Amino acid sequence: MTQTARELSPSDTLTKVPEVTLMFWLLKIAATTLGETGGDAVSMSLNLGYLVSTLIFAVLFAASVAAQIKARAFNPWLYWLTIIATTTVGTTLADFADRSLGIGYAGGTTLLSLLLIASLFIWHRTLGSINIRTIVSAKAEIFYWVTIMFSQTLGTALGDWTADSAHLGYLGGTVIFGGLLLLLVAAYYLTHISRTALFWLAFILTRPLGAVVGDFLDKPIADGGLALSRMGASATLLAFIVLCLIFFRHRAARHAH
Repeated sequence: MTQTARELSPSDTLTKVPEVTLMFWLLKIAATTLGETGGDAVSMSLNLGYLVSTLIFAVLFAASVAAQIKARAFNPWLYWLTIIATTTVGTTLADFADRSLGIGYAGGTTLLSLLLIASLFIWHRTLGSINIRTIVSAKAEIFYWVTIMFSQTLGTALGDWTADSAHLGYLGGTVIFGGLLLLLVAAYYLTHISRTALFWLAFILTRPLGAVVGDFLDKPIADGGLALSRMGASATLLAFIVLCLIFFRHRAARHAH
């Protein structure tokens, strides 16, 4: 899933999404874990509930996506803010659907899987490719962020279903999703499976991994968690992301001509 860097030629066109490197995946996992702890901090610790929290994060999501589309060049700070917005709204939206609406983890996972597949299908049929290196238009960006929002919401429901309904616990869920990601890494280096397909599979799986890791950090010890402060865990994860953005170089992906 990592693309080899090379020098840009004058004819290269840059996208507004980052080059896919190891740092990209580390930040993605940290952001998805932050989405879980941050979403729970607002909805549970602050007692705002899932619906109000979803509305708050939905506004942040809409504003950050609008800013991302309006931006004239890749901005790593804006990009990762938008990712965090998608994962926090995904957390509270999934919890609202699963718990407040009563459709359950299995129902939520099924519904969101269908929405995600539909988003990818319509995107491909409309623009001819779902490769992130072809995201150079506002329409492609809209498809990209809608797809990501569905994948983040699905990840929360899938992580909760694995840990709770399937009775595998948070550590069990971490092992399963971490193992699946390692299999995708092996497939990347050992097979000729579509790199675009592997990217989206990895992108989707990092979300339930972040969900179960986040729950492991802040859930009660009696439920298999560490009972850490949601605010404290969220602040630590946010600090890690900020430090990575400060000290590591982040390049835009090149457009696939």
